[in-house]
Amino acid sequence: MERSEGDIAPVERSEGKASQVLAEEVSRRRTFAVISHPDAGKSTLTEALALHAKVISEAGAIHGKAGRRSTVSDWMEMEKARGISVSSTALQFNYRSAGSSVDNVINLVDTPGHSDFSEDTYRVLTAVDAAVMLIDAAKGLEPQTLKLFQVCKHRGIPVITVINKWDRPGRAPLELLDEINERIGLVPTPLFLPVGIAGDFRGLLRRGEDGVATEYIRFTRTAGGATIAPEEILTAEAAAIREGEEWETAAEESELLSATGQDHDEELFLAGQTSPVIYASAMLNFGVRQILDTLIELAPPPRGRAAIDGREREVTDPFSAVVFKVQAGMDAAHRDRLAFMRIVSGVFERGMVVTHAQTGKPFTTKYAQTVFGRERSTVESAYPGDVVGLVNATALAPGHTLYADKKVEYPPIPSFAPEHFSVLRAESASKYKQFRRAVDQLDSEGVVQVLRNEIRGDAAPVLAAVGPMQFEVVSARMKAEFNVEARMEPLGYGIARRTDAESADELGRQRGVEVFTRSDGVLLALVSDKWRLQYIQKEMPELTLEPLVAAAD
Repeated sequence: MERSEGDIAPVERSEGKASQVLAEEVSRRRTFAVISHPDAGKSTLTEALALHAKVISEAGAIHGKAGRRSTVSDWMEMEKARGISVSSTALQFNYRSAGSSVDNVINLVDTPGHSDFSEDTYRVLTAVDAAVMLIDAAKGLEPQTLKLFQVCKHRGIPVITVINKWDRPGRAPLELLDEINERIGLVPTPLFLPVGIAGDFRGLLRRGEDGVATEYIRFTRTAGGATIAPEEILTAEAAAIREGEEWETAAEESELLSATGQDHDEELFLAGQTSPVIYASAMLNFGVRQILDTLIELAPPPRGRAAIDGREREVTDPFSAVVFKVQAGMDAAHRDRLAFMRIVSGVFERGMVVTHAQTGKPFTTKYAQTVFGRERSTVESAYPGDVVGLVNATALAPGHTLYADKKVEYPPIPSFAPEHFSVLRAESASKYKQFRRAVDQLDSEGVVQVLRNEIRGDAAPVLAAVGPMQFEVVSARMKAEFNVEARMEPLGYGIARRTDAESADELGRQRGVEVFTRSDGVLLALVSDKWRLQYIQKEMPELTLEPLVAAAD
């Protein structure tokens, strides 16, 4: 017997309405990262996206030179001084695409471009649903871009390609597309093609079905690219008259791409086989609106995630979240520590008591904030896809799970294999307490891996890093945040291998080998070089010396 609406219990109606609200909130969210090689314009693009969403009124130059502003996403002094990103940060803002009546919520997680900070970037890629791969129009695919694309491929993250710096001299548009196809096996499917060669960027041709040009978006420069570039929309016929040969060239290239099957297919894009392509100039704010509109239209909304036991946690299930980054020193006035969590399922309400999966202990979320670069505001509620910062959550580390109601634990985030090792010492013995506190803080954030053994003691921990610039960050932050002068003494080791307690004593007696305990309890044997490693493995095959699995393997 069917029930009428009047027969439905109030609780059922309330739950049904809550589920509908949750579904609507999820559908309007897009969470993505920008990945690139250093100096491809990633931080400039991040700020240009925020400018087009009208959450900032003017873009700044990224290099932090005298008289210029640094980007909202680069807040560390080291970043401002060098004009590079060495730490990931989150920006959340609303954006309404052209012709839409809905405000979409953008969660943009900016990532370090430098290869020394690959581990931080990998953590970010565990928290997003899509990626924008930024390529320099003159340089094409570069090593760090290739590595990060492989991580996206491994994690099944769909990729939108942006060929940046089209306002500067560079390569031919089809040549760059061929390189993407040949080197990474991703079929590029341009949604727009540039009108004008690299260095003479006039506008974008919008591609329709079968590569037919549907309209021309003509841009006008603004002073220094500090404000949104005005757009003029012309028909294909008007564009042909206006631009002549440059338009005809772009139109012919569009039809040629269609003839070779390089038209957008949403199913293939989400399957990671193709990548929509947009040509842009982040510095001039050309093509930036098209990037945002494409993300809204094509990138997937938040999806469920498999737990460590293999079961899927759907976005409509009770609250759960993954901590993907811990960062201190963002607020010099308070010296606090922020744990960034990506909400996977359910609704987050500030003050709710959840469970910390790693300890089984309750965790109160009283101090919860949304982040825009270094600026923060209190968040009362959040939904799947959102990134929320929990203040002074000292028990949390990257890879940890928080949940409500049904128990869930998500797979941990793997650590990268370190390749550089240094002993860290405080310059002054009187600062030992601050020194210990600083080391523990940076270790919990995952800035470096901290190794200890009985011989060296706590006063001289060994730092292990993917790249040497991580050591510079440690020194700079210890001085700025803890008022501790410290010096690094490079160690003559080049390889780290996982070992066990049964092998540790014998390995410790070998020349060119030292055994340490990492903060997570893992035993690591540091070996001077590959020849020494090969000798030990040949002469003592019974000893455990396992490679540390890279995150993208």
